[in-house]
Parts: sequence; C-alpha cells; structure tokens
Amino acid sequence: MTVGVPTDTHPDERRVPLVPSVVPMLAKSGASVVMQRGAGDAAGFPRALYEEQGVRFLDDRAQLFKESDVLVRLRGFKDSDADLPFLHSGQIVLGLLNPYHSHGAVRTLAERGVTAFALEFLPRIARSQSMDALTSMASLSGYKAVLIASHELNKIFPMTITAAGAISAAKVFVVGAGVAGLQAIATARRLGAVVQAYDVRPIAKEQVESLGGKFVELTLETKGSETAGGYAKDLGEDFYKRQREMMLKVVAECDVVITTAAIPGKKSPILVTKEMVEGMKPGSVLVDLAAEGGGNCELTKAGETVNFNGVAIIGPVNLPSTIAYHASQMYARNITAFLQNIMKDGKLALDFEDQIVRESLLTHNGEVVNPQMRTALGLPALNPPGAA
Repeated sequence: MTVGVPTDTHPDERRVPLVPSVVPMLAKSGASVVMQRGAGDAAGFPRALYEEQGVRFLDDRAQLFKESDVLVRLRGFKDSDADLPFLHSGQIVLGLLNPYHSHGAVRTLAERGVTAFALEFLPRIARSQSMDALTSMASLSGYKAVLIASHELNKIFPMTITAAGAISAAKVFVVGAGVAGLQAIATARRLGAVVQAYDVRPIAKEQVESLGGKFVELTLETKGSETAGGYAKDLGEDFYKRQREMMLKVVAECDVVITTAAIPGKKSPILVTKEMVEGMKPGSVLVDLAAEGGGNCELTKAGETVNFNGVAIIGPVNLPSTIAYHASQMYARNITAFLQNIMKDGKLALDFEDQIVRESLLTHNGEVVNPQMRTALGLPALNPPGAA
C-alpha cells in the first residue's frame, strides 16, 4: 500500500501530514510513502530526513495522486480545487477535511468513488485518543493564543515585586474549558497570570481548578451541552443572551479574554458583545479562537486585529501552522495511528463495524455516508456501512 503526501496548496499552511519519524511505523505495517518534492520543507523537515527513512519523492503532482492508494492531507479540498480531477475510484483520502465548509468538494469525492475519512467526525472514545487530530491542534491553539495575548498586552503577566513597589498580575478570563481553553489556562498560569474560566459543562470546574484557575459559576441550565460524540452543542440564542449578561462584569475586570467556543458545522455563538467590549479597559486584549467560524466576539474579523476603544480584538486563523514543527509531529502521529487501525498485513482492511471507521467515514461507494453531512447537504437518511 502506498501513502501519498502532496504539497499543501493553502497559502498559510506550513505543516506537513507525515514526518520522518513515523515512516518506519508505516513501513512496519506494510506501507510505503511517496511525497511531492518540498512537502516537508516549511515545517522544518527537509527531503534528506525523509529519504533516510526510504521515502520516495516525485515532482509530478498528478503522478503522485495516481500512485497513491491513500492520500493524507492537513486540510480539505476547496469546491473548485484543482486536485479533485486527480482523485480516482477506490482511493482513500484522510485528514481534517473541513467538510461543513466545502459541500461541493464533498459531493465530488463521492462522485469520484473516493473513500474519505474526516477526522473531525472521529468519535471521542478511549481507543481513538491517539488519532484525535482536533484535540492535538486545539491544544496548540490554546497555547499560542496566550502568547499572542501576552505580546499584545501592554502589561506583564506575573506579579512582580520591585524597589519601586509591587506590580499586580494580569487577569485572564478564558471562555470555554475544552482542550484549547484548558491549554490556555495552563499557559497563562505558567506565565504568572491570575486566571478565571467558564464553561457550560459543570464537569469542567474540576479541570479548571486542577490547573490553578478559578471557575466562574453562572446560574444557567446547561443540560445537554454536549453531543453524544463529545462535541459542543448549540444551546440556542436565549441561553447565550443570558450567559452574556452574566459574564459582563467578569469581562470588564480582565486584562485578557480568550474565547474558544466553536460548534461543528455552525456559526460560532456570540459570547462577547460590542457592549461588553466597551466595558473593557483600554489596553485590554481579546483573542478569539473561534474566528474562523464567525467569532465569539461580535467585533471579531477573521485574520485581523481590530482596535475598538483601545481594546485589541484578535481573530487568528490556523494557529497550529504557526508552530509547524511540533504541530506536524502531533498530526503525523494521529494520522499514523488511524492508518494502522485500517491496515492489516500491508493492505487496507476497512471494518465498518468499528466505531472509529464508521463514524469518521465521510464518503464511500459513490455516496456521502456521514449522517451529519447528508443532513447538511439536504440528502435523505442513509444507513452507513456497518450499521444494523
């Protein structure tokens, strides 16, 4: 079986889906790797390191697609992607495919007979943890968000005692204590900030406090805040309105606000309004990790920094790519674990009764099979492979 890695055509992407250290693991499972020339350069993995592990390089992108039984990607195809005609029937495509924002490409994958696995749909069960690329990348985003905030803030984070007197610690408020939020809490605490955090899930209180943060408790009904698969659920505008009213005072008191609430397949909920930003002190910073989904702050613009009344509202996109070396290592391990799960004796062995395989499956045998995507595309229900 041949695993192919083309260069990434997204202009802001520096990561690579496979790094040299995972190639021997794939070889042990019976897979060889072919890469397009230059695929690992931007992430800090030059061609020589791959060739030492037996990786073969090609210049011709079309030929690489033709030779690859499995294509691994960091990001999905655009609806009019020039790569789509290179795909062939029976080919496996694996990665964070961003299916909710590329409906046309998803339809094309099905039409071309591609079996596509979207890691966004991976079930959050114990056995899938080593494959969970969303978690890996979210962790890096939470870390980098704090560094961005500390760079922008006109204060230092830790409390400092000087001959001229004491300097109080910066106050950081993290909204959302998922993977990104927890990493943001941990990083801000390591830098010496006083950290508060809020999450709709009461279970998050223990996690926040274990990292040295203070959990902000709001008297809201939060039952049903997670889907069965462990992902965030849209709780409706009435809920978010009451939540904003209760958070107003906390936001106003903080130097840094980091928001992390994203809903798969839907616009990010507005958690910080213009009114709330008006109450923040000049020089304060808000980093919106949900910017790509529309933003948790009413004033966020994806990929830009907005200055409003002296408050910097930062809407970063694709933060893991800014830490490309380690992001590539983590992603490559996720991809390798998934491939090992669908391989046996050097050949593909798709067990559709396996929850991991079944739930992450996006297209197969000419059909879009993922239930959520069928709904998003307006297609009738279909029993996925392996379903009773």
